[in-house]
Amino acid sequence: MLERAEFDALRLAAKAGDAKALGRLVVECEPELRIIARRRLGKELRPFLDSVDLVQSVQRSLLIGFKDERFDISTQESLLSLATTIVQRKVAKHWRKLQRQKHFDHEHGRSIAELMVSLQSDEVDSTSQAQLRETIDLILNELDPIERTLIEMRLQGSSTAQVASHLEIDSDVLRVRLSRLRKRLKDRGILNDWL
Repeated sequence: MLERAEFDALRLAAKAGDAKALGRLVVECEPELRIIARRRLGKELRPFLDSVDLVQSVQRSLLIGFKDERFDISTQESLLSLATTIVQRKVAKHWRKLQRQKHFDHEHGRSIAELMVSLQSDEVDSTSQAQLRETIDLILNELDPIERTLIEMRLQGSSTAQVASHLEIDSDVLRVRLSRLRKRLKDRGILNDWL
């Protein structure tokens, strides 16, 4: 860890736009971040996500956040705390994506409607499940090919940017369509956390 005076000098230089000072601040967290990343990944995620890659991703997020002036760090402890939070969020996001992919792989061969019903709740009675299935079938019949592909790829764990690239559509345009699709699903009583 840096001495308080050295940290303050680097922080002020970074705030003034000194890229080297900013880089040094972020790199100083690396040893602690590697330990935190390895601990957060655990045995299940380590085969899928390398702790070094995770730390580099966190450092990139910190650099972008500092440059955009979204972060105001007064102490080295607050910098490490912020970096830890970013690690936790990145690990959680990767975990959710992996779980969606496992779920999709496990359910391969089932229709999109059946997958959507299964994502709603495990505790739904058979009558409610049948009604939900009918509602989902109606909604799916109303979808255009882009919306259908969007749902399929999101069920597979793809990001909006990946779907946009696949469909060769501007990602901002697709985000608007996704927002409208989420609203339609929500208005019809279908939870869309997975979307």
